[in-house]
Amino acid sequence: MLKNYIKIAVRNMLRQKVYSIINISGLGIGMAACILILLLVQDELSYDKYHDNSERIYRVTREWKNPDGETSLHLGHVAPPFGPLLKNDFPGVVMNAVRFLSDNPLMTVEEKQIVENRFFFADPDVFDVFSWKMIAGDPKTVLEEPNSLVITRSTAERYFGDEDPVGQVMNYDNSIDMKVAGVIEDLPLNSHFQFDILCSFKTVENFFGIENLMSNYGSNNYATYLLLPEGYDIEEFKAQLPDFMEEHRGPTQSGIPVWDTNQLHMWPITDIHLYSNLDSEIEPNSDIAYVYIFTVIALLTLVIACINFINLSTARSAKRAQEVGLRKVMGAYRIAIIRQFISESVIYSFLGLAFAVILVLIALPYFNEFVGKSLSLNIFENLFVLSVLLGITLFVGFVAGSYPAFYLSSFKPATILKSGHKAKGSKLNLRSVLVVFQFFISIVLIIGVGVVQDQLNYMKSKDLGFNKDMMVVLPSNMQIYNKFESVKYQLEDHPGIINATLSSRVPSGRLLDSNGATAEVEGKMEQINFRIADIHVDHDYLTNLGIEFAAGRNFDRAIHSDSTLAFIINESAAKQIGWASPEEAIDKQFSYGQRQGGRIIGVVKDFHFESLHQPIVPIIFLVTSGRNNSVMVRLKEDNVDETMAFLREQWSFLRPGFPFTSYFVDKNFDLQYANEDRLEKIIKYFSGLAVVIASLGLFGLASFISEQRIKEIGIRKVMGASVIQILVLLTKGFTNLVLISFILAIPAAWFFMDKWLENFAYRGAIEITSFIIAGFLAIAIAWITVGSQTIRAASAN
Repeated sequence: MLKNYIKIAVRNMLRQKVYSIINISGLGIGMAACILILLLVQDELSYDKYHDNSERIYRVTREWKNPDGETSLHLGHVAPPFGPLLKNDFPGVVMNAVRFLSDNPLMTVEEKQIVENRFFFADPDVFDVFSWKMIAGDPKTVLEEPNSLVITRSTAERYFGDEDPVGQVMNYDNSIDMKVAGVIEDLPLNSHFQFDILCSFKTVENFFGIENLMSNYGSNNYATYLLLPEGYDIEEFKAQLPDFMEEHRGPTQSGIPVWDTNQLHMWPITDIHLYSNLDSEIEPNSDIAYVYIFTVIALLTLVIACINFINLSTARSAKRAQEVGLRKVMGAYRIAIIRQFISESVIYSFLGLAFAVILVLIALPYFNEFVGKSLSLNIFENLFVLSVLLGITLFVGFVAGSYPAFYLSSFKPATILKSGHKAKGSKLNLRSVLVVFQFFISIVLIIGVGVVQDQLNYMKSKDLGFNKDMMVVLPSNMQIYNKFESVKYQLEDHPGIINATLSSRVPSGRLLDSNGATAEVEGKMEQINFRIADIHVDHDYLTNLGIEFAAGRNFDRAIHSDSTLAFIINESAAKQIGWASPEEAIDKQFSYGQRQGGRIIGVVKDFHFESLHQPIVPIIFLVTSGRNNSVMVRLKEDNVDETMAFLREQWSFLRPGFPFTSYFVDKNFDLQYANEDRLEKIIKYFSGLAVVIASLGLFGLASFISEQRIKEIGIRKVMGASVIQILVLLTKGFTNLVLISFILAIPAAWFFMDKWLENFAYRGAIEITSFIIAGFLAIAIAWITVGSQTIRAASAN
């Protein structure tokens, strides 16, 4: 019986080549899009699950809150005492605690010198918590000794080639010789952070002293992970954290419980990649929202392909009515006819899957480059993908074949054989509804592309309140800081340089530094109960950035106290402190951190230091006292290459041995929107695929309708109808369906895009232009697709 079904299906395919090609290619494109997104989603959901103890590993994070309960800062790092204290205070619960501290030293092996940006100090028990595969060395002891290193396989090859790396010496920052004690495999790509070199944490303890580390609660630079017992209720552990914080950090100066303003949180390691986008992360993470969006786009693309299949199957079903009648007369049961049609549909679906696999194999290298991953289609090794593909194929085949199967099998043979059968139905029949739904999806996706593009353009072109153009940032060190005045004079003497300044933080970065403050409000000193982020600068920082003053003045080198007792704040800080206007803040007493008894000398207008994902926060500027992370140099637009060559030469003397590194502030701002860039491109490509698939379906339907009405067209031409009149007649119905789709898509697209824009602290308006373009584009596509077939039919003799 199955052999007979296959034989009939093959005959029908060969007899109706155009419809077979449309069905298989439409299904194949839809399935290929779904497979690609499925691989991406599977990879996103797999992060850090390769660890044997993945369900038991938690990262500790630290959150600061204002008195109103609003979060002012939430870091993915904590201070160095918390890991050891949690392990000590919760014996039997915290099985292990390990800390990571990132660094970017210059590592030297003979003539090779490389700045390692994925270098971490780590506690010796790190391999008891994480399941990284050790190639050489004892995981229990490799990080026990100070200055001992564990490197990855690719790092060993970079420095030592084919030589055995264990026991080899690597120099750290031209100062300390360190010895390689172990080698591990490169970390899997689905890790929420990567490293190339691990160094013993005892090296850090030698740098700073154990006592200093265990009393330092202000340096929140340590990624800290806990290993809990199997099956332990994490909520029970969380409930004890307020008492832990009160014991070690409370009470606050104002007498309120420390937990009200400063909290610890536990993040499952498997949630970090998709759910954790805190104010500090080891590496930028993804977002579960985008996983949902990608999944929906893939499913909608597949749905459009299925709709094509169903539409063309039902459209052609009337031609097979007499076949059904004859089969019933010859004794065929209804269930046999249903099986035949569903079998044919499933065969089409499997052919579509085969075509989809070919498309995926061709597209996968380009898709990997686009999403920055190394996805592979190992169908028979990946049971999840295999089962999903087979499920989709069978589901699509069954759904697409069910309607014609049950519809045609219900015909009475006598009626069919006596008078034939013509499909009847209202104007709002199933095919019309499905066409409307197809173009509804396509138009929503096209509108989505427009809105995402508008938001990206808004973020990249918005006036940030300072001049970000032609500002290059270079790394600093104590040598540069100690003689910066002479360095500054030398740089500014170059004809291609306008200004050079020193700072602890650079616009486009995050504002993570802060201290406690008191301010004079209504004649008395009051404790500031919200966070004010600090930026240590030199006297020309604000001038170099072109930041405008709302009141007061800039730092002045001629006034000695400006370097020790003067503060400049932004408008947000002045407003939250309680001063009615920027002018009222001038000359008020102010203390911040270790600087006591100072005064406010200026208030600058609010500007966007961070990306537009973040709201403008209170900021304070003070002349630097050693906080010298970066040198910012404003370039002239002429001869940029020549000026950069000059800077490269100067930095070779100022930082000997270190490779020259730099970045431009405006480009770094754009990098903040990488997720939005990727979303815009994925929606653009997949909406294009959706339109192509929908057009294939329209082409098939238009071809079928033209064929059905060929006699009518002939009579109309004999009666004097022009090609244009016939074209309008045949395209009118499809045009109406697209217009209905457009009307339905407007509120849906507005709702979903408005929800997406809520992720931004600053957002552009949803422009009506995106809707108009989407509507015209959909109608134009429908006219071109349908018109190509109807003109051919109307032009026939």
